[in-house]
Amino acid sequence: MNENPIPFNWPYMTGKEIGYIAEAHAEGQLAGDGPFTRRCHAWLEDRSGCVKALLTHSCTAALEMSALLLDIEPGDEVIMPSYTFVSTANAFALRGAQPVFVDVREDTLNLDERLVESAITARTRAIVPVHYAGVACEMDTIMTTARRHQLKVVEDAAQGVMASYKGRALGSIGDMGAYSFHETKNVISGEGGSLLVNDPGLASRAEIIREKGTDRSRFFRGEVDKYTWQELGSSFLPGELIAAFLWAQFEEADRITRKRLVSWQNYHNLLAPLEAGGVLRRPVVPKDCRHNAHMYYLLLAPEIDRQIVLDEFKKNNIGAVFHYVPLHSSPAGQKFGRAHGDLNVTDSVAQRLIRLPLWVGLTAGQQERVVAVLKNALNLKGSIAH
Repeated sequence: MNENPIPFNWPYMTGKEIGYIAEAHAEGQLAGDGPFTRRCHAWLEDRSGCVKALLTHSCTAALEMSALLLDIEPGDEVIMPSYTFVSTANAFALRGAQPVFVDVREDTLNLDERLVESAITARTRAIVPVHYAGVACEMDTIMTTARRHQLKVVEDAAQGVMASYKGRALGSIGDMGAYSFHETKNVISGEGGSLLVNDPGLASRAEIIREKGTDRSRFFRGEVDKYTWQELGSSFLPGELIAAFLWAQFEEADRITRKRLVSWQNYHNLLAPLEAGGVLRRPVVPKDCRHNAHMYYLLLAPEIDRQIVLDEFKKNNIGAVFHYVPLHSSPAGQKFGRAHGDLNVTDSVAQRLIRLPLWVGLTAGQQERVVAVLKNALNLKGSIAH
């Protein structure tokens, strides 16, 4: 048995990160919004077409900024999937709003756009689609529904950097979008994120909220002679060393994406016979979606015991893992949110999904070993219920 571990994730370094950090250090500007931050903002605005991009210390922070920007208050409702990370709900629950959990589609595991309208009430303020695995939600329908009911749309595009929907960058379609640069994402800064502001009417307030509620950014541009407290805000800026690291990643973002797509496609090809055999389902990418190979997941057939498969991966030192515990079934989700209708797809997916190792530098041989262990696990006595 080959004991060499295959981790679930391995952060990719371009080789320029330390040099840029040293450059920022030599310049003596270590707080946020220095030269590297400005380069990152320009890159994001150019690549996405958003009105204003603002680096944050996490995607969670970007989502919290969006809740402040929308003046979310106690009693408001915000529609989102239950199959998502806790930050999607936390950002709005912190303002006193109630997350309203809607089921996901069977194909993409994204918010089911056909169920959104029936979840809207007089208290609904916003819709938060989550682009799972870097594959876009059906944004045209979601935007049409939102506009018809005068609701705002915040895209949780934590997994969506370098992905698009009908030629438009994820995060640039709704009123706002949020990116993550956490070390588990494609383009990384360790911890980090960005808010993309697409509604011009929100741009200046976004700057103020990000700078502790002050107009400090305007002061540094010479637009006012002093800066003061303007409204509620917090400290959402990352330091300049984080931006320097991120800039090295942005410079290589296209190459990183291409390499990940090669590995993703290799898994897809290797697993085709298992899908044909009915023991699992591979990811689905609709024709209007250009994904970024953020993750490769598989959905086991309902009769297969996932834990036996995960145990076999663990025994072979392979970092294959499950994903979210649905928020509607979590203690905080039941306390702060509510489910709209049956979430049968969400419940089923959460029990059957496995994410396979995927990172830049993963070899074809390692992928073949992952699939060989999977095949062995599926043949183990007890993995298929009788």
